[in-house]
Order: sequence, then C-alpha cells, then structure tokens
Amino acid sequence: MVSESQISAAIARVCEAEAIPKAAAAELLKFHKTLIEYVLDERDGATRLNVLGICGPQGIGKSTLTQVLQSVLRDIAGLSIAVLSMDDLYLSSAERQRLASEVHPLLRTRGVPGTHDVARGIDVIRSLLEASEDEQTRLPRFNKALDEPFPVYEEPLFQGRADLVILEGWCVGAIPQSASALIEPVNELERDSDVSGVWRKYVNAQLAGPYPLLFGLLDRLLLLHAQRFEDIYAWRLLQEPRG
Repeated sequence: MVSESQISAAIARVCEAEAIPKAAAAELLKFHKTLIEYVLDERDGATRLNVLGICGPQGIGKSTLTQVLQSVLRDIAGLSIAVLSMDDLYLSSAERQRLASEVHPLLRTRGVPGTHDVARGIDVIRSLLEASEDEQTRLPRFNKALDEPFPVYEEPLFQGRADLVILEGWCVGAIPQSASALIEPVNELERDSDVSGVWRKYVNAQLAGPYPLLFGLLDRLLLLHAQRFEDIYAWRLLQEPRG
C-alpha cells in the first residue's frame, strides 16, 4: 500500500512545479490519499479500472489532480500512466471555420462538444490499452496560443501499453439534454447569438453521438463539484487574466 508520506511528497513536488501555495498541500493530501487508494484498489478489483475520466468546471483542479495521480501511481506504484485532455482534441481552426460556415458561427470558437476530434480520442485510448511493449502511441496536443493542434511530429510518444489512461476535461461524461430543455436560452450568449437554437441543438446532438463512443471507454468517472457558479467565473478569470 502507498504510504501517506509518499503521497504527501508527490503532492509537494506538483505544488512546487505548479507554484501552488504550500498551504494548499494539506487540503490536497486529504482528498488525493483517498482517491489514490481507491484507484489502486479498483485496478485489482473484479471490474478492472483501465480508463478513468475526470470532469469538472474550469479552474477546479482537474489538471493538478491528474498530475498528482500520474506522479504517485507512476513513481511510487510503478504504473504506466497516460494522460489525455479534451483540450488536446480540439479541431483545427480550419475545421472549426467549416463548422461555423455550415452549421453556426459560434462553432468557430473551441470549447463545446462538436469542436473536438472524437475519433482521434477513441483511437488514442484504444491504442494505449492494446499496444505491445515495442509499440508507440502519439498523444495529441493543442497549442492554445496559436489556436491550432501541434504538428504530429511534435506530439509526445507513449511507449507500450498504459496501465491506466486518464481522460480529463470539463465535458467528459456529459450526456444530452431533452429537446424541451433547449427551447429557452440559458444566458446572454444563447439569447443574442443563438436565437433559433441551432448552436445548442447541434452541441446537444453531438452529446447523443459520437461523444458516447468516447465516453463509453471510461471505466469510472470522477466529478469535481464547485459550490457556486460564481467561483467558476472567478477561477476562469485567474486562468486568463484580462489585459
């Protein structure tokens, strides 16, 4: 069993690398220790844990949690961990421009279901789970500064089969709403820029398919829950400060 001191040391390394205040390490330890023990137990259980999904709003700590899990499970438990983010599956600007022209202008902006390369995500996860020791899997990466995927030759290579794949992103595991729930706009964006509901209906249709094919690969799904929507907005501002 992984000890608390080992987990604490791994959390400290991530906090230092990510410039996270040391005061946060104690709170992180409480949660991560339980989660790490759960993951290790589930990997040996009857329904083996091979793919873990992590979802939650922006800024809540998905990336930090993923880094801690990867560090502990790799360095201490000796597991081979592959991480894939929904942010790294975004379509190119040209592909989103095509959607903007053919479906709705709001699809030019990355973020919502319908702006990801779902087929690539499925192929990558399957490859990670099925690869032989001498096979390599390219992991997609997206350059947000350029709003484009990194070239294939710059994608990192993962060697062999992954003991655990972590898929993280705000919409991981999301399911479609009923048609009646889409009638009334929920915010100013939908009211002013999606008057006929074309954009939200398209996004909802994507959650009905093909996204279930990707999310269907998950063995477990972890939701990080925010207490208030105002907190999410504040976290977002911290991530992308205004000039």
